[in-house]
Amino acid sequence: MSKPLSIMIAIALCGATSALRAQEVTTLSPEILTGDDLPPAFGPAAYSPNVGQEFPDQVFFGDLHVHTLLSADAGGAGARLMPDDAYRFARGEEIISTSGQRVKLSKPLDFFMLTEHSDGMGVIVDILNGTPNIMAEPIGAQLHEAFNRGGADAQNAVWKMIGMFANGELPDALLYQPGNPAFDRVWGDIIDAAERFNDPGTFSTFVAFEWTPFVDGNNLHRNVIFRDGADKVSQIAPYTTTPPIGSQNPRDLWDWMQAYEDKTGGEVMAVPHNGNLSNGIMFPLVDTFDNNTPLDADYARLRQEWEPLYEVTQVKGDSETHPYLSPDDEFADYETWDFGNLDLSEAKTPEMLPGEYARAGLQRGLLLQQQLGVNPFKFGLVGATDTHTGLATFDENNFFGKFVSYEPNPARAMNLSQSNPELGIERFGWQDTASGITGVWAVENTRESIYDAMARREVFATTGPRIRVRLFGGWDYPDAVILSRDLAGVGYQGGVPMGSDLWARPEGADAPRFIVYGMRDPDGANLDRVQIIKGWVDASGQTQEKVFDVAWSDGRVPGSDGVLPPVGSTVDLTVPTWTNTIGAVELGTVWEDPEFDPAVPAFYYARVIEIPTPRWTAYDAVAFDLDLPPEVPMVTQERAYTSPIWYTPAE
Repeated sequence: MSKPLSIMIAIALCGATSALRAQEVTTLSPEILTGDDLPPAFGPAAYSPNVGQEFPDQVFFGDLHVHTLLSADAGGAGARLMPDDAYRFARGEEIISTSGQRVKLSKPLDFFMLTEHSDGMGVIVDILNGTPNIMAEPIGAQLHEAFNRGGADAQNAVWKMIGMFANGELPDALLYQPGNPAFDRVWGDIIDAAERFNDPGTFSTFVAFEWTPFVDGNNLHRNVIFRDGADKVSQIAPYTTTPPIGSQNPRDLWDWMQAYEDKTGGEVMAVPHNGNLSNGIMFPLVDTFDNNTPLDADYARLRQEWEPLYEVTQVKGDSETHPYLSPDDEFADYETWDFGNLDLSEAKTPEMLPGEYARAGLQRGLLLQQQLGVNPFKFGLVGATDTHTGLATFDENNFFGKFVSYEPNPARAMNLSQSNPELGIERFGWQDTASGITGVWAVENTRESIYDAMARREVFATTGPRIRVRLFGGWDYPDAVILSRDLAGVGYQGGVPMGSDLWARPEGADAPRFIVYGMRDPDGANLDRVQIIKGWVDASGQTQEKVFDVAWSDGRVPGSDGVLPPVGSTVDLTVPTWTNTIGAVELGTVWEDPEFDPAVPAFYYARVIEIPTPRWTAYDAVAFDLDLPPEVPMVTQERAYTSPIWYTPAE
């Protein structure tokens, strides 16, 4: 077994990939020669490395999860930006936030979607306006008054409304459904806005909505994303969770999605998020909606078909893994939210955690595949903001919070956001995460090309920086291939990209080999290291995992225990700032699994970690001259997660 080659790739362009064959050329016509006229040595295939490339060779960054005033909890909490404002901001324009502050992205996004809540779509406008049907309902009148007062009153009213909705206590008068004129009008406005701002080749927009089921306050939300335009999407209305038209059961959502495709010939997918607030039911082993009976093959097949992605990082915490689940992973405790479910009606217990985090979900998928023949949790990884301000801000120095009351101000970090005194749970503003976005490897910046990349899981999540990362798996990549500046061409030719299944192991092959390569955000921090995370099910049926450091900066040497020393820190919290005098611009390697067992199914994904940089709380501390308490983190190490590659033994 060959040793992994870990190198920092030189920035300089390496030589041509193939040499010219010796040819004797006696004459050259002064006229322009066609391909038919050229001798073989000068044919397109002989020299230009780019001719005939049809694989995805461009990366695009976007946000899959944004709310404006049109979502009841966003508008109720004070958001006044509308879809047009959100689109203008995402494509790079400077706008005025609801709190009156000028705000702009450092650079435009490439693609974008609004995911307004389907339940009660249109009701927030009527609540704010105090229409007669709303004011005739006591809770409607209370919400009208609280929302229009703004500030803490509005935010508290939002959480009250969410709690009532989660527990089935919200009056029917506030649960607008398809067929309600306000519901249908808003859905039409959402479609129209997406069509107006869609600019193929420059800025791609999608029609989408958020389906928001609660099970006793536990989060099972999905963003539903269409590949299609108005001609198809306008034929349907969004699915809700409210009976008799809607349901909280994911199987019913999948049936609705199938009906949409059957009716229109279109395509649609769903993206679950915030398993960390599901209290163990995001990646279940039993069917919560069928008396907790074991999952069956039909569930597994449908979930894999309709839910190819999982939103692993966003403002409500990072859901890759948890220190309890990954005690040997030194980077596991990252922006961890583990205090309870979405409405804090139930405290978290350790037993819930395996059903909440992406890595554990991927492991459970392998386990269920052995039992059912299908892996229900075969998903790629994406990131998003879940902002409820209309502003997709994910940079630490440009963070405008989840709700309007958390747009930059001196009190936001220490504001008590949520609490349950009976359970002793409190959540503060400083726990919000300035995260994240999705990177997509696609052929072009169009709605269709980006959707197709998401459908095949050729995507990765970042916590905010526009880190670029590629992962390929195969059986015979030579070590020296990492020196190529055409890694994608080599990767596709000899294997499969992130989000795929490894080809069957060829006879005589030793272990799978992976090309992994990361490049820093051009305006961001250098890279500390690149890791491969492996998960598998052992012979006794127990799930296992291991984190491998495969490429790193600064010539560090692992200790006798195999642990790589920390990269160090250049953070200066008085400014705050950092310097790129440590770390690397790019890191890559060809890595071979040293513990491979051909009889054991496994998955592999890459994690790229930056050097330490200031967290958004550090920027607040300087901007507002704050003395924040020691429990408030001031430094972060941002990261990117690729979609996995799966290995399944041949039967």
